[in-house]
Amino acid sequence: MAPAYIRKNIVRGYARHFAVDLLCAVKELEMLGNQFKPEYVEQLKRTIAGQIEKKQERKSLKVKQELFTSFESDDQFSYIAGYTSGGAPYGLTWEEMDPDENSGDLYKGRRENMDKDETEEVNIDLDESGLFLMIKE
Repeated sequence: MAPAYIRKNIVRGYARHFAVDLLCAVKELEMLGNQFKPEYVEQLKRTIAGQIEKKQERKSLKVKQELFTSFESDDQFSYIAGYTSGGAPYGLTWEEMDPDENSGDLYKGRRENMDKDETEEVNIDLDESGLFLMIKE
């Protein structure tokens, strides 16, 4: 006769010792002759499903935070879209991000602030409205 398990939880001990998840430990222990209440197995399934759900929520929250904080800014630019070949930043200045309540145009004066040489140097162009930067191929 095999010696009895003297620790608290045979499933957790088995799972740790053999590096398997809890449901796998239950199945293998059942194959070895141990019996578990169906309520216990269902509770394990719910616990594991909850852990997976929480992990996915944390992961999606982390992705959202990375997207929110992934842009650069400094004292001149509220959003730095990139850098010219000479190392000068370009993007949205703090003044451009402060919309004029009358116009509602966030990019007012954007076209005037970038001359043709500058847009060609960084390989971008502005559309007709001056609202979008288009990358040239």
